[in-house]
Amino acid sequence: MNTILRRFALGAALLFAALTSASAKDWPSRTVTVVVPVPAGVASDIVARVVFEQVGKQVGQTFIIENRPGAGGSIGGNAVAKATPDGHTILVWGSIAAANALYTKLPYDTLNDFTPVAVFGQTPLVVVTGAGHYKTLAELVSAAKADPGKLNYATVGVGSAAHFGAEQLAWSAGFSAQHIPFKGGEWLTEVLAGRLDFAVPPVTSAISLIRDGKLVPLAISSSMRSPSLPTVPTMVEAGLKADAVYPFYTGAYLPAKTPHAIAEKLHAEIMKALALPSVQERLTAVGVDPMPMTLAEFGAFFKKDVANNLELVKVAKIPTQ
Repeated sequence: MNTILRRFALGAALLFAALTSASAKDWPSRTVTVVVPVPAGVASDIVARVVFEQVGKQVGQTFIIENRPGAGGSIGGNAVAKATPDGHTILVWGSIAAANALYTKLPYDTLNDFTPVAVFGQTPLVVVTGAGHYKTLAELVSAAKADPGKLNYATVGVGSAAHFGAEQLAWSAGFSAQHIPFKGGEWLTEVLAGRLDFAVPPVTSAISLIRDGKLVPLAISSSMRSPSLPTVPTMVEAGLKADAVYPFYTGAYLPAKTPHAIAEKLHAEIMKALALPSVQERLTAVGVDPMPMTLAEFGAFFKKDVANNLELVKVAKIPTQ
């Protein structure tokens, strides 16, 4: 009896492996929906459109970008977590780890309901101030320490990369500043006018104003200088510790039960697209820098990033929701 059961189990395992291999070979067999849980025009959306336009050409299928903002991104995230795990529904998001730390009652399990597949690139944050305000990051930090809590910084909202990036900077440098969240682009007006002291937005949303000389870049929140702003020093070069850097990257995720072979194929197609000079040029133009990782490396990095965001919320005393 045991022999029969073992043979049955072996046969079932071989059949499952064959079916998985076949499904990966045929993927994608129809239109693929790419869910981006933020509005059109922000970093994750721009990157998703650039990369999947090329991936679609490579595999001969249509990839539709579907923006599903709301509830801190959890609406779109939940749609993918609950989707059929066959590789035809993909999540592209740059703040999934931050949302996990900020929201205590998410409708999905961040670590167990998704498979991290690929990193499209890093969109470094950049510390900016209005013209004539501060000339260096050291000046900003000194002013903040001299009068604790007096300085304020602008963001596009609670839980945004700009919010967490500013708190990471303040915590590492040892100062406190008041958070002033906005909706839309009002933060730019306030920083440009000097009514707010600084901001730490993604390079994507500030690069044109920096190049026009309207915003002054003090430091890049990255371990190396950005090709998009090569003359701007990193936070470490500006005198801070490495833990002042808040990594802001855009990644692709699949529902957790998606066959590994499909995840591998999707990863390979994304890497193929990212290797093209035409794609690299389009991403660099909007402030996205290369951040190459294997499938396994991204999985390990993602787990660490989730833990780091939880720690930041704790040490910076960011109110959870």
